[in-house]
Amino acid sequence: MTSSAPHLHQASTRTDLVDWGAQPDALEGASHSAGRLVHKGPNKQPESGIWVCTPGRWRLAIPRDELCHFVAGRATYRSDNGEVIEVSAATVVMFPAGWIGECTVHETIRNIYMLA
Repeated sequence: MTSSAPHLHQASTRTDLVDWGAQPDALEGASHSAGRLVHKGPNKQPESGIWVCTPGRWRLAIPRDELCHFVAGRATYRSDNGEVIEVSAATVVMFPAGWIGECTVHETIRNIYMLA
């Protein structure tokens, strides 16, 4: 896609996603991810796109600031310091770089993300 403003139409419903494989660091279930990049800058910064993930639970560490706008599904993020973030459609979360914890996807989630 060549554009001065990279974009994807129908981001909340499009189905032409790329298989990104099994979610690493699984603790329970077999979460599987798919997505579509909107833009990836030099050195992969910034990066934005669509991410879809099926139910399961896994460990995660957020390497860079990440803004997520959840447009479908339901999940729980639990940081190692005990903070709990419940997400569902219409939830926006700004995960700071270095956030560490677990994600439990209860119903397949879809988010529009941007890694800074």
